[in-house]
Amino acid sequence: MQGVEKIIISDCEGPISKNDNAYELSAHFIPNGEALFVNISCYDDILADVFHKPGYAAGSTLRLILPFFKAYDITDEQIDEFCTQNICVIPHIADALSSICVDAKVFIVSTSYEHYIKALCKVLNFPYENTYCTKVNLYKYTVSLEEKNRLRNMAQEIAQMPRIKIPPTAVSFADFSTLDQAIIRRLDEIFWSELPKMNAGKLLTDVVTIGGPQKADAICDVVKRLGVPLSNVMYVGDSITDVEAFKLVSESGGLAVSFNGNGYAVKNAAVAVLSESALVTAVVADLFCRLAKDQVLKVLRFWCRAVLNENGISITVLKSLFTGYTNTQPNVQVITPQNMEQITKESCAFREKIRGENIGRLG
Repeated sequence: MQGVEKIIISDCEGPISKNDNAYELSAHFIPNGEALFVNISCYDDILADVFHKPGYAAGSTLRLILPFFKAYDITDEQIDEFCTQNICVIPHIADALSSICVDAKVFIVSTSYEHYIKALCKVLNFPYENTYCTKVNLYKYTVSLEEKNRLRNMAQEIAQMPRIKIPPTAVSFADFSTLDQAIIRRLDEIFWSELPKMNAGKLLTDVVTIGGPQKADAICDVVKRLGVPLSNVMYVGDSITDVEAFKLVSESGGLAVSFNGNGYAVKNAAVAVLSESALVTAVVADLFCRLAKDQVLKVLRFWCRAVLNENGISITVLKSLFTGYTNTQPNVQVITPQNMEQITKESCAFREKIRGENIGRLG
């Protein structure tokens, strides 16, 4: 590779794996855990994207759910075992990462718990030292039987709440329905008044999730460590936790790529990928490593086998990408104000198809 080194940084759950590990842990270990997680996740989106709560980062669902892990006696060892046994990667991700590592430095920046990232690194033979993730040690915290019962009652109360409907144009509390305002008030009481007074509430202050601004901070740390400008970074993400990372990279001249992303991702990325296979990421990364950003976008505007081959993508890779390995042809589009709404609809629908409706609809 000629010139200054390029860096490819990816979120984990979505671009690399199909899991939503924290959702799956909640569903497996907590009664009505799916509804509990979904309702907290929706509340998380509201705090981060609508209210812009000071000091609050998107992805804090992974922090807010932890007191309830303690309530149901979930241990670090159980999480380790569950993660090891339930990893589901995007097809061809091992080959894609191996290919990208030839020409670039590769890092994973994820909101996921470290238990999951360590298990994933073993599966993919990826260096754990090249990852940033949410550090958790449940063993450090103890709760009494009385507190466990209180937490369990809270968990079931949250799980039984109707899911809040976020109006598309919502910018304040007044934009929500009367019912949803009451739910938000109750969740505020639970998370910012009642839980902080409990031993398990220490998890809310001790644990720092790697989401939102922390992902942007991680990218800054990577380029500082390697002495490479931000313009040489390609970032791949899929959700609300990637918005700040997308903005940082885009504003600095790098390339922001949404991989099967939701609306938050598509609206903040330069390129949208809809694919069952991670080989698309490898192809885009290959172009980014060899060409200027403007040239990369020019090639991607005419995404097809012939144009990719003309721009140095091997016939072998293209054969794997376009024939026989996936049920759906990969779709790559450069995002513009004119096509953003349509791409968002297509990407959200594809995301639900690939990852399932429950996970696909999470922020």
